[in-house]
Amino acid sequence: MTTIEAPRTPAARSNRGKNWEKWGWIYMRLSGILLVVLIFGHLLVNLVLGEGVKQIDFAFVAGKYATPWWQVWDLLMLWLALIHGGNGMRTLINDYAYNRTVNRILKWAVLAAVVVLIVLGTLVIFTFDPCPAGAAASDLPSFCPAR
Repeated sequence: MTTIEAPRTPAARSNRGKNWEKWGWIYMRLSGILLVVLIFGHLLVNLVLGEGVKQIDFAFVAGKYATPWWQVWDLLMLWLALIHGGNGMRTLINDYAYNRTVNRILKWAVLAAVVVLIVLGTLVIFTFDPCPAGAAASDLPSFCPAR
């Protein structure tokens, strides 16, 4: 017979008094609210204001990433979305992967995917250069000074 502890029962001693599930639950709610604001702001600027979807091209993205405001905006959206999604996948794995070994492998795979995507996405946001030095003039967009 399995006993389910009361929701306010203190965490086990192995967790040193931290209730990780509670903090994961709180994170999901707060990040979800912030993600709604970030995503709708992103959609508003990219699709509603200006010329709509036809304005989005390489130059549009280059112009956005030339300002720290949009770099931080997209960075917050990236990090919050990936951690939010990874935490959601962790919850699903805990709910449906009963085998302890499979459970751990799946959770480590999700963690690895989240970390790799966060690192790659962060690098793209902060190292994006539409006019790299030393590139052939034919490979550069029309707005670069070397053309």
